[in-house]
Amino acid sequence: MTALVGARIFDGERFLDDHAVIVEGARIARVAPYAQRPRERLEVDLGGGLLAPGFIDVQVNGGGGALMNDAPSAEVVARIAESHRRYGSVGVMPTLVTDSPEKMRTAIAAVREARRRLPSVLGIHLEGPFLDPSRKGAHDASYIREIEPADIEMIASADCGAVMLTLAPNRVRADVIRALAARGVLVSLGHSEATYEEAQAGLAAGARAFTHLFNAMSALQGRKPGMVGAALDSREAFVGVIADGRHVHPASLRVAFAAKPHDRFMLITDAMPPAADGPDSFLLQGRRVARIDGCLRLEDGTIAGSVLTMDEALRFSVRSIGLTLAEALTMASRTPAAFLRRDRDLGRIAPGYLASLVHLDDELRVKETWVEGEPTLAKAAA
Repeated sequence: MTALVGARIFDGERFLDDHAVIVEGARIARVAPYAQRPRERLEVDLGGGLLAPGFIDVQVNGGGGALMNDAPSAEVVARIAESHRRYGSVGVMPTLVTDSPEKMRTAIAAVREARRRLPSVLGIHLEGPFLDPSRKGAHDASYIREIEPADIEMIASADCGAVMLTLAPNRVRADVIRALAARGVLVSLGHSEATYEEAQAGLAAGARAFTHLFNAMSALQGRKPGMVGAALDSREAFVGVIADGRHVHPASLRVAFAAKPHDRFMLITDAMPPAADGPDSFLLQGRRVARIDGCLRLEDGTIAGSVLTMDEALRFSVRSIGLTLAEALTMASRTPAAFLRRDRDLGRIAPGYLASLVHLDDELRVKETWVEGEPTLAKAAA
């Protein structure tokens, strides 16, 4: 049993001063006033800063030089997860962009194997290939296709933790979305020129979220609300946002946050290999992607993911968008935990929850992370 002391605490709902977090094994045993902490236990003085629920990123394609689409393996998944852990992500959904059925099966198997030793790997995000070619973004159009019964079975029976699938609601029938959702797949709507009505039909069939709001989706117009309008009009749908100032203008994000309850927004990175200390360029399915003025682009100028980490998204949300720290922290942890149906053990600092935590300094930079009670430094020493 360990007592974490000396830092302000955000428990997922409120800030606590002069309190201690008592960790026993992988879980939080108590959150107690400092004066009532158990004195006979190991005590770790954090020396100030903020202790919060660790970040959960439901869309991370790569990091630290690794890319899911290259050659999916447990080692690649581990490299992505560990590189982003240094920046506060204690839970990740490694993301495979549109690719072949064989690559999808390999990626699912890689995540399944990685989860046996890395609890920070929460599942897999399959971003495509059942998308709208007119809104493909950086996805390779040659891999975009119609969904088949074999695809439904492969995805629904993946058995690798949470399974998130981004699809276009104007390309996938409502009954297919309903069948996927009934088997536990977290369907997210994205990469689509769908109308407002088509997006609403997807939600009614069981879709749970929208993938990277504003990007690769039909825009909000006065008489045509589009995908953006459907995302903001729905009280229940979760919405991922890339808060880096390049994918979406800060003013657009402020408008979105004013239109919809904040407890449905999730900060995501959409990170690629250059993120988390990776190289400045890489190949995505044979196409060169390079960092140009802090933004990743294909040679034709198309944005291709990001170099973002979750701590950067947090700082940007507070400093450039104007969210409160509590709102931004919630979007980085408790809300994605709720989307993944993991809000009974992740996203809060409370008795019984997993001790998956992040310690931030006064500038909101990561000093330490814990995944199920295990600190980064102890892992590095091992």
